[in-house]
Amino acid sequence: MEMSQKSLLIQSWGALALLVAFFVSGAHSETHGAPPTPMDSVSINGITWKFSQAVPVGRFVNGDYYVVGSVTIIDIFPLPTPANGRHGSVLNMPATDNSVSPFDDRVSANRYAPQLRVYPPVTVNPGDALISSISVNQIGDYPPWLREGEETPDSPVRSVSILTCLAEAVSPDAFRPSYADRTQRIYFADDLKRDLLPRLPRVTHTPDPATFAAHFRRPWLDICFFGFDAAVEYQATYGREVGRSVGMATLLLMLDLSPAEKEDLLCNIVQYGIDLWGIVRAGYPGWPAHGGHGSGRKWPIVFAGLMLGDTEMQSPNRTYPNLRFGEDMQTMYDMGWTGANVVYAGHQGVWNGLPVSSTPSWGPYEHIRPSLWESTFNGDPQYHIGEDYRRCCTSIAWIGEGLAARMMHAESLWNHDAYFDYIDRWMTENDAAAVATIKSETGLDYSADWERQGQAWDVFVDEMWSTYRNNLPQTSVGMSALPPRKVRLFQNYPNPFNPITAISYQLSAVSNVKLVVYNMLGSEVAVLVNERRNAGVHEVRFDGSSLASGVYFYRLKAGGFTETRKFILLK
Repeated sequence: MEMSQKSLLIQSWGALALLVAFFVSGAHSETHGAPPTPMDSVSINGITWKFSQAVPVGRFVNGDYYVVGSVTIIDIFPLPTPANGRHGSVLNMPATDNSVSPFDDRVSANRYAPQLRVYPPVTVNPGDALISSISVNQIGDYPPWLREGEETPDSPVRSVSILTCLAEAVSPDAFRPSYADRTQRIYFADDLKRDLLPRLPRVTHTPDPATFAAHFRRPWLDICFFGFDAAVEYQATYGREVGRSVGMATLLLMLDLSPAEKEDLLCNIVQYGIDLWGIVRAGYPGWPAHGGHGSGRKWPIVFAGLMLGDTEMQSPNRTYPNLRFGEDMQTMYDMGWTGANVVYAGHQGVWNGLPVSSTPSWGPYEHIRPSLWESTFNGDPQYHIGEDYRRCCTSIAWIGEGLAARMMHAESLWNHDAYFDYIDRWMTENDAAAVATIKSETGLDYSADWERQGQAWDVFVDEMWSTYRNNLPQTSVGMSALPPRKVRLFQNYPNPFNPITAISYQLSAVSNVKLVVYNMLGSEVAVLVNERRNAGVHEVRFDGSSLASGVYFYRLKAGGFTETRKFILLK
């Protein structure tokens, strides 16, 4: 079938399905949002997308836009061109390669991937996400968040915005699906378990939550490693600062701020976790140890999973055992030369019990005396990359996120006890004698105040630690696995499909479930589920090989809940 015929057929079936959906809507138990507003262009954060005609446009809970149905974008501002190498747009950013970036040809270390760029006109279909960027004029124009005045970011990307294409409108409380998630799993702010958050008295140097909410409101880019294309206008550009920022943001949510003060920050940090989780589900290997670069991404995923009641998300390493995070690879149990039984595992750490790097100084070293430490570089005995980065760029940035996880009793979900024990060691071990010994045996001097153990980078985190580490809120551990509050039936993906598609649904309690597929005449064509299922998110695949092309419906019944959705089989 020619593409033009397919497009016409999809449009015809889509219109017919919408009409039929109007008649079956009485079977729905809840509303999924009013129809979007027809618009011929949208602008957000300096990006404008112009459409070939007025199309249905809606907004997610964080303010990002989506369009409904196939849409052609005829202009993007600022305009990306093959010649200028700036302001790149990419459709469906691949999430399996952490060494490429399509946004600006000035990206460091030969990461530029022009083959991923798209130029108007661009057609987006349900399941697609278009990421459009604004380049900086000069690298260094924007100081790095949380390190202002001290470093110059390498990234040439100033800001990014995301336009998502959905098969149908969603309710205003819907989170944007992760830009890497082609299945477009959609979560809802109404399902957030806000009662999991304690309401503790503030400490003296509590920062303004609106500042953190603003920094997390726009999308963060986390596929290209080393922060080489981080959106420098608002995004933390180094893993150390990612860890600091997510730690402080979630600690703020533990305090006795008003619901209004918390809501934007809560939704924005959960959106960040959803984005990271979508990257993981798309096949990303993780954020491995490399100095401080691999820090900060695990806790937003765990936190979002806790708040949304998604048991797979809230324990990512149980769901994906091969998923790598810097904090876990750089902490391990061993007898250290100081007498500690938990140690820092080096610049690139360990994986499955073995050093990642073949260079001895880049792996574990705290189990041997400083006099036996390998020099990092030949001819430069005054530099040891492991101890330097232990003190400057990792441990000191982990305290906030580790404390926040403890305050929510999420240690078992994190699933790496050495991380939490190492943080306790860093904050409680007096390292005065160790610093003197290191200097005596190696000449390396770590006596500067900022290099010493017993402190977090940020005063707010230090105060939270001293106030609450030994006075944790008495939240029940069992609350971490509370089921979702609502029953939901999600849109299948892909849609249209040929011949297999996935259908997901969410249960708030153990329920008798029946999921049935019907044709346009209302005749039953397949029973996908007819049994008792536990609370949580479930997925089932439907194979339409034996059916003719056309519009079909799938209906979920679970307890008193009933909902019907349409889908299209296109052969």
